[in-house]
Amino acid sequence: MNISFENKVALVTGAASGLGFATARAFAESGAHVVLADWNEKEVQAAAKEIASKGPKTLGIRCDVSDDAQVEAMVKQTVATFGQLDAAYNNAGVQNVLAETADSPRDDYDRVMAINLRGVWSCMKFELQQMRKQGSGAIVNCSSLGGLIGGAQRGTYHAAKHGVIGLTKSAALEYATRGIRVNDVCPGMIQTPMTDKMIAEGQGEELNKMLKTFVPMGRMGKAEEIADAVLWLCSSAASYVTGQSISVDGGYVMR
Repeated sequence: MNISFENKVALVTGAASGLGFATARAFAESGAHVVLADWNEKEVQAAAKEIASKGPKTLGIRCDVSDDAQVEAMVKQTVATFGQLDAAYNNAGVQNVLAETADSPRDDYDRVMAINLRGVWSCMKFELQQMRKQGSGAIVNCSSLGGLIGGAQRGTYHAAKHGVIGLTKSAALEYATRGIRVNDVCPGMIQTPMTDKMIAEGQGEELNKMLKTFVPMGRMGKAEEIADAVLWLCSSAASYVTGQSISVDGGYVMR
């Protein structure tokens, strides 16, 4: 199947590295003009420059998705530059501080919810305003395996990711008859800089045990495998798919 985004505009948050960068690159390779957004100005500009060196038009934007004003400006700058917004992957996210619920810090709860849940809500809000004007568009939100199951000491993260699925389904219902589709992906154990950071912080043994015990395929996923799912969901090949949570996890949730 040849998926093309020629003459289309795609927006990716959390695009400086990991799943976001892999997806932005995949959109570009499929012919899209790509807007890369991330809180890290230096890294997102470097990522945009790297992708642009291979041909497509790109735009790097500093955006903290927990700030509504910055999100609104991000979407406005996208449209001002390219004239439209056809696809969006709301990927920006962070991990919580590991702690049992009784010991979970309030400031960490607020931080994770502001980025992982309210950030997705804010991105959808302003993306949908533009797509509603156009009468077309596709959004993919990044939930997680953690949006489908529980996780000891990870309650804040899992709660936010469960919330993303609720936002996705609700928005999909609202716009199903107006040419706009909204879905989410639920990545499992994927090799990314975030995973590398977790291992560096001492979680390597736990992650390896989870991999051997719960992932039938017996390996970590690749960022490109998430990108492939996102591009499919945003393409005309998935024109009858909306409100779905696609688990890309090597079979984890089959158990």
